[in-house]
This record gives sequence, structure tokens and C-alpha cells, in this order.
Amino acid sequence: MATDHIRYDVLARDALRGVLRRVLADAAEHGLPGDHHFFITFVSTAEGVKLSPRLLAQYPEEMTVILQHQFWDLVVTDERFEVGLSFGGIPERVVVPFNAIKSFFDPSVQFGLQFEPADAVPETPATNLPAVPTPAALPVAAPAAENQDEPTKPGEGAEVVRLDRFRKK
Repeated sequence: MATDHIRYDVLARDALRGVLRRVLADAAEHGLPGDHHFFITFVSTAEGVKLSPRLLAQYPEEMTVILQHQFWDLVVTDERFEVGLSFGGIPERVVVPFNAIKSFFDPSVQFGLQFEPADAVPETPATNLPAVPTPAALPVAAPAAENQDEPTKPGEGAEVVRLDRFRKK
């Protein structure tokens, strides 16, 4: 197999993280439009993640936050997002670098992105396997849930499509 000197896997991962960054920046500036809301899962011990000791004890490996009705002071930079959320009635500030994010899901339109956290990947030479795995994307459009009264959970009703499926072996 030829060596990928361009590193398409890294370019695709960064482009998809850019989608996430732009969506969050727009929500920070204008609020959430319509019924959009976000489930964001991240590695709680990744470098740069800032959680209170209470939350870290409760979620020692990964954590999912939901940005919907009760969040405040959403700040988005090139490297991370910060947001105020309430956990069990206690307000907390959460800081999450984009590299720590494992998945993003907007159940209102059945759209999601899935990432392999950057620091969970061992460095390997480009001549072997890619150093950074390619993120997966969920389909943009999916049929609406039959029972709109029940909340949609991340991943329900949508098939994960991995870009690796289309690579030549």
C-alpha cells in the first residue's frame, strides 16, 4: 500500500471537529435554534478537561453533557469549549478541549459525529497505520422517531458509518 504523505485521515478529522466547533460557536452567539440540542461525550481525564472533583469522581472515565435548556456562558475557542451547567442542582463550569470529545449528537435531526480521542491513540509511523483514526459520521437525515413524547438517546435510530469502511485494504 502506498504511503499517505498528505494524511487524509487527519484532514478529515480536523474538518469534522471544525463542524462541531462552528455549531457550538453559533450556539454561543445566537442560542440554539428550533428544537436543536446537543449530547457531547468526552473523556473526563483527557488533558485540558476541567471538572470539579465531585464530577470527576462520579464520571472517572467519560462524561456526557447535554446542551439544551439549562446551560449558560458557553464560550468556544479554537481549542475547547467552556459551559456552565447544573448537576444535581449545583452549578458547575466544565471545560472540554475538542481533542477530548468522543461523540457529538443532535437528536432533533439525527445527526452525529464520533471521534477517537487524540491522546488515546498511540503514535505510529505513517507508513503503517494512520496515527489518528478517522472519525465516523452518522447520517444527516433519518426518519423521525415514531413516538415524539419519548426523548431520543444518542445513537438511537441512526447507523454509524465509518469512513474506514471505504478504504482500500
